[in-house]
Amino acid sequence: QVPLTESGGASVQAGGSLRPTCEAPGLPHNWYCIGWFRQPIRPERVGVAAVPMATGLPEYSDSVKGRFTIWRHAAEKTVYIEMRGLMPEDSATYYCASAERFNANCGRRIDDYDNWGQGTHVTVSS
Repeated sequence: QVPLTESGGASVQAGGSLRPTCEAPGLPHNWYCIGWFRQPIRPERVGVAAVPMATGLPEYSDSVKGRFTIWRHAAEKTVYIEMRGLMPEDSATYYCASAERFNANCGRRIDDYDNWGQGTHVTVSS
């Protein structure tokens, strides 16, 4: 499995912004998808965004569309997720995940991915 390292989580006020990063320097090629998931206090982990390393075409959940932007730097094998207009309900541990994929459809289900990082914490206070 390719190690994934998340960073950039923090505590912010509502309306603030963050830009967590997922580094995957060991990816053997660009036919991978990188997804970002979040898990609040409740046990459910949900996908919020994903991007194929090969094409860069993003996917978003409705809950973050228009506020979060995911993009990748393919040569550096790094994926960023910019979070704007943060709300208290965005508070969660954010995980990045990877999956080898030879098409442009990444998916945002947990079962779509087989490799996970350790997570970075985001806390948004009102």
